[in-house]
Amino acid sequence: MTAASVIAALCLPADARVDQRVPKKLLVENGAPTAADKRQINDGIEELFWLAALKPTTIGVPAYRDDVREYLEIAVLSLTLRAGANAPRLTELVHRAIPYPVFLVHSLPGGLALSLAHLRWSQGQAGETVLDGPLITAGVNTDSATSGDFLASLALTAQPRQHLHALYQGWIERFETHAAARHTGKFALAADSAAAERRRTALAEHERLNREITSLRARAAKEKQINRRVEVNLQVKQLEARLAEAAEAL
Repeated sequence: MTAASVIAALCLPADARVDQRVPKKLLVENGAPTAADKRQINDGIEELFWLAALKPTTIGVPAYRDDVREYLEIAVLSLTLRAGANAPRLTELVHRAIPYPVFLVHSLPGGLALSLAHLRWSQGQAGETVLDGPLITAGVNTDSATSGDFLASLALTAQPRQHLHALYQGWIERFETHAAARHTGKFALAADSAAAERRRTALAEHERLNREITSLRARAAKEKQINRRVEVNLQVKQLEARLAEAAEAL
């Protein structure tokens, strides 16, 4: 699967297309808080393109405003990284640098991923935006039986149209469904917002338990006392049972 196939799946209207290269200098000036970040941008990014501006005037979906955020536009960008680039950090820097919520398609040698992140007003700097929570990412694996369903679900016309926040949240829920499908083998969208929230909670719990299990297994491998190793392995078994429960909720 290529970045071009993902972009085609979004079914972006011609009126919304921008297709302009974003100079790395602009990204350095607006999204690099440290000298190390500046170096990573210059050394790790091959190119960054602003593909589309999804606005009320280009897609017919109203803007969104409340006390926490203002969504006047959604930006669709394509990021190409060089071999050895710090993909997680560079992806975050792009999301931070753009003053709109971003649908980012990022590719590097041997991999393709997508990312989203809600924005909110900064509490410390008037008029500035910050990320509202961690990035939500989706790896695109052509070998997955559910990748086709996931890709088809991303079409702009398939998202909620009440306002731009709802539209963006629709994509986030499809990313979460894709994450759940890695464990269930089935791509099935949540029936309503309550079901989506339950899945979100189960995914967070599943990830947390996986981290704990990995940490405990590492401890067990280093443990020299047999009784302590047995104790740690019992803890792993208990967490594995809880992990299975979390998987059922996906």
